[in-house]
Amino acid sequence: QVHLEESGGGSVQPGGSLTLSCVISRPTAGGHTMGWTRQVPGKERDGVACLGADGVTTYADSVKGRFTTSQDNDKDTLYLQMNSMKSEDADMYCCAVDPAPSSLCTSGTWSPSRDYWSQGTQVTVSS
Repeated sequence: QVHLEESGGGSVQPGGSLTLSCVISRPTAGGHTMGWTRQVPGKERDGVACLGADGVTTYADSVKGRFTTSQDNDKDTLYLQMNSMKSEDADMYCCAVDPAPSSLCTSGTWSPSRDYWSQGTQVTVSS
């Protein structure tokens, strides 16, 4: 069972930046997809950014060019760098690691189930 410890949420002004971190406990088997989710209307949660086991990152259209997800060299921590933030970015962000194939990430259809979410961290965007 993978344990996820998320941090870095808070309040930021529109146009500002924030970085979320997600420490991933071991063991994790190969072939996992990891990334970040947030609430969307009509769905429980949806992928914002994901990193497939093949190393390819994919982003939701709403955050492309503004958000970047990455891992540290030890692959124990996943980051989400959020720049040029907008009011609509405000949400509860969860990191997730699940055994989904990289193809789901690459196709933009990665949507991990609740079993794979972290506890979440709140992000507020307001002036």
